[in-house]
Amino acid sequence: MSGPDEKPRGSLFDAVRDRTRVVSSDLAPSIPHGLRIATAYSWRFLVIAAAIGVGVWLVIQLKLLVIPLLVGILVTALFWPAFSWMLRHRFPRWLAIVIVALGALVVVAGLLWLVVWQISREWSAVQDRTITAVEGLRQYLIDGPLHLTPQQIDDVLAQSWQFVQEQAGLLWSGALAIGTTVGHIATGAVLSLFILLCLLADGAGIWRWTTRLFPRKARPAADGAGRAGWVTLVNYARTQLLVATIDAIGIGLGAFFLGVPLAIPIAVLVFLGAFIPIVGAVVTGTLAVFLALVYNGPWIALWMLAVVLGVQQLEGHVLQPLLMGSAVKVHPLAVVLVVAGGAMIAGIPGALFAVPMAAFVNVVAVYLSERAWETGESPHGDLIWETVPRPRRRRA
Repeated sequence: MSGPDEKPRGSLFDAVRDRTRVVSSDLAPSIPHGLRIATAYSWRFLVIAAAIGVGVWLVIQLKLLVIPLLVGILVTALFWPAFSWMLRHRFPRWLAIVIVALGALVVVAGLLWLVVWQISREWSAVQDRTITAVEGLRQYLIDGPLHLTPQQIDDVLAQSWQFVQEQAGLLWSGALAIGTTVGHIATGAVLSLFILLCLLADGAGIWRWTTRLFPRKARPAADGAGRAGWVTLVNYARTQLLVATIDAIGIGLGAFFLGVPLAIPIAVLVFLGAFIPIVGAVVTGTLAVFLALVYNGPWIALWMLAVVLGVQQLEGHVLQPLLMGSAVKVHPLAVVLVVAGGAMIAGIPGALFAVPMAAFVNVVAVYLSERAWETGESPHGDLIWETVPRPRRRRA
């Protein structure tokens, strides 16, 4: 046993730690200052990238829950201006919720009825035009520069039919997969509607519970950042609704005046696709160009392409910079990049939610970096939640 004056022996870990400190202090002067700064940034960047990667992986694994949640939040932001207007004018909350829910169902049902009505009305004419177009294409292959014979065309059609029959098993598997997807879509739609009703009925309570997950000192910052992000999300939804309506009316009227069939279904498809900024209206507008090419000929298709590109130029040079730029405070180049990145990561849902998520993150980051909650300033606009009570400052 050691006496009272003897110092206890250090452990092996302490010896290694002391030796490491000595070596680090010896090497520190020889490491360039720029390299030390780059290393400090690098390991922090790797930690942040790992956290983001884990978050993306969790979202992908829980996509059947995350996508309906995001849809419910986005739809809530879309209907929030009308809902808040009714609350300001002394409507009972339950009545405002019923009006919003029934209004949403009426709008969706009305669009579906218009689509089904025009398809059923023009189906026979479309079918006749399809047969005429196929016969015209067959005659062009015979008389055109390819100079194919009727026997060669029939052989190609026979080989194609044989290929379809050989792939019957694969097509059946695909049909089963589509059936599963339809079931997921129906379940997600019901879940999104339930989330919409919950947010409208008790959004304040949900937000108060969410802020309690943060440490007490961080709650004012989290509350202010969330409120600023919500205002931006409402502005995005309202502005994107206006942009989508203009795109749908422009392309739909162009198809109608040019005599392209199924103008109403084209307009509805453009309206839905326009919620993916910049690229959605163009991708869905190509359907109108294709129909014009098949049923109306190349000249009408060329005019239809001019209409689609004209509407896209209006959106890209007027609507997006003036309306969307001021609403979400994101540069058009950033919009294109985040839409492309979201599509690469999560397909259509990723492209749909990329811009509102980028706008939300951007506003939250700016709010936190400027420490705006310390100045007592709060975002303006109608909010879905109430302000979390902030701790009172004690008087000196």
